[in-house]
Amino acid sequence: MRRRRFISGLLGAGAGAGLVSSSGGTAAGAVTVRAATGPHDWQPVPAPQCATAAQLLAVAAAGPDLAWAVGEEGRNGSTRGKPLALVWDGQAWTRLDLAHLGFSGGYLRSVAGSYGAAWAVGTDSGGVARLLGWDGTTWQEADFAGRSASGTTLTSVTLDADDRVWLSGRNSDGSVLLRGDTDGWLWLPRPPSGATATPAGLRVTRDGNVWVYDSALIARWDHEEWTELPAPAGLRPYVTGLLPVADDDIWLTGCDYGVGGPPGKPPGVTLRHWDGSAWSYVTTPFTVGILTGIVDDGLGGPDRIAGWDFWDQTRSHHLRWEAGSWVSERGPTSSTSVLVNALAPVPGAGGYWAVGMTPSSPYPPAQVYIER
Repeated sequence: MRRRRFISGLLGAGAGAGLVSSSGGTAAGAVTVRAATGPHDWQPVPAPQCATAAQLLAVAAAGPDLAWAVGEEGRNGSTRGKPLALVWDGQAWTRLDLAHLGFSGGYLRSVAGSYGAAWAVGTDSGGVARLLGWDGTTWQEADFAGRSASGTTLTSVTLDADDRVWLSGRNSDGSVLLRGDTDGWLWLPRPPSGATATPAGLRVTRDGNVWVYDSALIARWDHEEWTELPAPAGLRPYVTGLLPVADDDIWLTGCDYGVGGPPGKPPGVTLRHWDGSAWSYVTTPFTVGILTGIVDDGLGGPDRIAGWDFWDQTRSHHLRWEAGSWVSERGPTSSTSVLVNALAPVPGAGGYWAVGMTPSSPYPPAQVYIER
């Protein structure tokens, strides 16, 4: 079991403890050379039984024998439930007991990891940002700059090629990017536009630049200054993923809820491309639903997009980059509806993890859903 050989990058839970970051693994989002695989034969994977109204919101893999998935369970509509965490050991997914964290209410929304370090981000029922570090067996509370301070939120986490941790969010000074390494934690200068949006996610590119993104803020930190792109147009846009291939080749996924229409009107799929001067709409195989995330091919180019097709809800509807366009790639048919919330490649062995939930709304009896 690879977990026994895990090198911890965990920051001590006590105030003033130093950050210990280790190398030697392949970070989520780092360079992972893998060949284009063509069509992928998606298969369901057994998942642990969780409290009803459970969903997985994020997944990350260090390799074929170590992966993490996080989310929540026991949610009731807009009322949050309890944080949920699973770990893969190469044979099966196991549900982790998080009672030692004192994190009884809330959820975990993002996870990133390698064989050298792993981190998860969430929010408790009081609205306080929580950062967790993997100790090789389970998750432990971790300190960070601005922890528990008024106005501090954390929304996403990723690692660079050196296992340095990057967090998106916002502090009271308007900074939206937090870096952690052996020198400690540092909130980077805020973007020059002074945008009030809190980024939903972030991504580290192959050249080490860090992007933060949301429907109202798309910006690149090159370790010296910010470069901001115009926000994509839309009535009520929601951005779920960003893949910067080059300065004139950037992909954006999400949905647009529009306005009007009957109660429960489904969103429209959003796939945009930046060519260096403007965003353009990209034709997709299905148009009603959500694109929930995008991954690269290990060489920096586009590979796959996870999605939820309103008209075909009993299976996932992924998109695959093929010969310069996006084509359909459907998952296995289920006896229930399926909503995939997140997609991650598996370094080393190839393949993917896709996670989400069964019914498309987090009410009982929804359960977590996993396919690969």
